[in-house]
Amino acid sequence: MRRRTFILVATAAAATGFPALAQEAARLNPNTATAEQMTRVPGVNATLADAIVRERPFASIVEFNALVRQTLSEAQATGVYETLFVPVNLNTGTNAQIALIPGMTTRMIREFLEYRPYRDLATFDREIGKYVNQAEVARLRSYITL
Repeated sequence: MRRRTFILVATAAAATGFPALAQEAARLNPNTATAEQMTRVPGVNATLADAIVRERPFASIVEFNALVRQTLSEAQATGVYETLFVPVNLNTGTNAQIALIPGMTTRMIREFLEYRPYRDLATFDREIGKYVNQAEVARLRSYITL
């Protein structure tokens, strides 16, 4: 279902002149998003948004996950992370941080770690692109930072 949604969004984006990956660029950082922005994320109610604002800043997605999981199941949290996520630093992120990227597998965690240190995101694109298609590289890239 996720693939179909992405194709529909990409097709609609192309038809309207917006970049094909506009949906992926819309990811919010819970350290900077307003409570109002967060309540628009499916699964985040006003109580959770207020708790996020009260507890920030979050040093990592693991810290953010600890708060979110007080209220949401693992599946619900994963759904939230499609839109609201603390970026993972490619060169310093832990296995636990990388594992919280939606859709991440143990094999991809190994691949992320294997190519450290990353000098730039072009290296990430090239190396991770050996294992997944360009759309998936772009999706994964939207969860990371250097």
